[in-house]
Amino acid sequence: MKPNVKDWSRLDNAAKIFPPTSNKQDTKVFRFACQLNEWVDRDILQQAAERTLEVFPTFRSVLKHGLFWYYLEKTDLLPIVEPEYRPPCGQIYDPSSRNLLFEITCYRDRINLEVYHALTDGTGALQFLKTLVCNYLSIKYPQLRQELLSEIEYDASVSDRGEDSFLKYYDPHQKVKQTKARKSCQLKGARVPEGRLKIIEGIMPVKEVIALAKAHQTTLTVLLTSMMLIAFAQEIPLRKKKRPVILSVPVNLRNYFHSDTARNFFGVIQVGYNFSEGPGTLEDVIAHVKEEFKRELTAEQLGARMAALSKAEHNFVARAVPLVIKDVILWTADTISESYTAGSISNIGKIDLPQAAKPYVKRFDVFVSTDKLQACLCSYGEELTISFTSAFLSANVQKHFFRQLTNEGISVEIQSNKLEDDIQ
Repeated sequence: MKPNVKDWSRLDNAAKIFPPTSNKQDTKVFRFACQLNEWVDRDILQQAAERTLEVFPTFRSVLKHGLFWYYLEKTDLLPIVEPEYRPPCGQIYDPSSRNLLFEITCYRDRINLEVYHALTDGTGALQFLKTLVCNYLSIKYPQLRQELLSEIEYDASVSDRGEDSFLKYYDPHQKVKQTKARKSCQLKGARVPEGRLKIIEGIMPVKEVIALAKAHQTTLTVLLTSMMLIAFAQEIPLRKKKRPVILSVPVNLRNYFHSDTARNFFGVIQVGYNFSEGPGTLEDVIAHVKEEFKRELTAEQLGARMAALSKAEHNFVARAVPLVIKDVILWTADTISESYTAGSISNIGKIDLPQAAKPYVKRFDVFVSTDKLQACLCSYGEELTISFTSAFLSANVQKHFFRQLTNEGISVEIQSNKLEDDIQ
């Protein structure tokens, strides 16, 4: 039976790539975690989860497919808050099951939100988690309720939160300036078994890193992207450096096009440096990265790129292709695109909470499933957390990266998961 038109919506343009390319190694799941200054009460967190879903009804959806497309269908299912029971970023989407596309778990003082990327992006997930944390604190400490919820209140309407902003801003007349595609150097080496992830986090004073970026006359994102390129280059054999090292950098399109959507609304740019052609100094890499950011991060360029990616779904012939064939095409395109980047770096930015919540919250962090190596960074309070997830056993790139920071006088606290340990 076909679902009522009010009860379903097609996947947005960015989400379409995830169902056909998800696998055990790269589950397309990301985790936001909030560490409190006290242990989590699971029963209260369950109540908070149900309240939060009233504000984010699109999260209460299951992923289904028809003959020509995937779609999100509303469901009566509720999330069941469980103690953390498996390694981070495990599979959530199962084509054979009718399940929610996110999970909420807790472990001691930590609240975990894991989300399948077809449902939302980092901005949407962070909005959900912040609301979840404030709801949790308002239930546990009723005297804080008014202050917490008035400050965290989401101004957007339900329809705004469920909007497909790719469709809203699609302009078929925009043209992107074509740049020659470049294949990237690639990391090689033994991989983590059983599809698990090596996670290494560096925690440091955010003011020190911002001051370092200013000393190099650049931004924090450009500085850390440049350092990551150098860290890759230090690990890639000389004979393979004829190709540049290229990183993908997700971009929050809400910063360029007004949108209150809680669904996906992001783009991706590629930023690279050829270490066989340039001196490879931090100053030179920064200058090169800064120029690429300047060229790519404009509303015009991002809009044109968005239009180019959306064009196929608006083509009548392409829309008529059966889903099983679309899946093969998208999987093939994704496999080919993997050769154009060595890894990824994503800056979630500064995370803020209502003043009443701050004494109860110690830290946020975020990391993403990957079959390569990815860095995610976010700041909260006085701390900057940089989280690396990797499919490789070697941690040399991470070591090279953090060593650049410590050599510049930044104090870095390193934490990592123990792959041999099970969740207790």
